[in-house]
Amino acid sequence: MTEKSVNQVGLLTWDQVRQRLDNGAAAILPIGAGAKEHGLHLQMDTDQRQAEWLAQEIANRIDALIWPTIAYGYYPAFVEYAGSCSLSSETFKAMLGELIGALLDFEARAVLVLDTGISTLAPVAEAVEGFGSRPVHHLKVHTGPRYTAQAALLSEQAYGSHADELETSRMLVLAPDAVQMERAQSSPTDASFDFSKGPMSPSDPSSPNFSPGGSFGDPTLASAVKGEALSQAMLEDMLEMAQAVLDRVR
Repeated sequence: MTEKSVNQVGLLTWDQVRQRLDNGAAAILPIGAGAKEHGLHLQMDTDQRQAEWLAQEIANRIDALIWPTIAYGYYPAFVEYAGSCSLSSETFKAMLGELIGALLDFEARAVLVLDTGISTLAPVAEAVEGFGSRPVHHLKVHTGPRYTAQAALLSEQAYGSHADELETSRMLVLAPDAVQMERAQSSPTDASFDFSKGPMSPSDPSSPNFSPGGSFGDPTLASAVKGEALSQAMLEDMLEMAQAVLDRVR
């Protein structure tokens, strides 16, 4: 493996990182939970796998270095499921702010915060806004025009946003070895979730957010064909956003 082919800072020495930054490399800071329930059919590191796939694909196409994934964050909806960890919003923002500040101090051309979460969107946005006009940019993976169009076209489920048809389809392409489709189950039975009333519950049928399996949507409808289209659309959105950022900070 040559230095040119390596874009993960964990696989480089500090002087190699310095040289890449001096030559104009941007910094990618992926966010993806490494310990968050994803139903009965997906592994706890599902978000981390998605974040790292996207970061690598982006860095393969632009001049960027990838910092280690932030695998802990603000995920309050899932804490009643064994093993699911969440930081407070304030702790998460403080950690993120310090990391972004360090990357700017190293004079990265731009800092691209690649956010695979939903509950993380607000605290990440607040952390990024704290840097004002400095070159820090929040890449929200579910909001790009290509991805949202493909999701609307392909989705057969009536509702969903977690370990659902769409996420499971993507994982069937990105990490098929980490998907147990025989264990997938639709949950809950309707779309009446109200996350303002508390976290999802695996054991309380009276909870407004009761989901015994841990999904919110219908993963049984997932397919690799859908996943290929969704993943490619998401990647194209992120590449376009990243390139637009770099074009502005030449």
